[in-house]
Amino acid sequence: MKVTIAGNVKEIKEGTTLAQLVVDEKVENPEYVTVTVNDDFVENHDLANVTLKENDVVEFLYFMGGGSF
Repeated sequence: MKVTIAGNVKEIKEGTTLAQLVVDEKVENPEYVTVTVNDDFVENHDLANVTLKENDVVEFLYFMGGGSF
């Protein structure tokens, strides 16, 4: 299925969770990443529970020392 990840449309397997996506996308320092799916904020402890659906849009926002970049 197709999902937009950080602005790029990618093909991922059905049933992929956000936790798996963080691993698959080799997200650096995942403990500092905040994830939004279709503008909905997802907290770190929920990553394993959110299953992606066709045409979802996923963005990663990194927090380091209280700031963001």
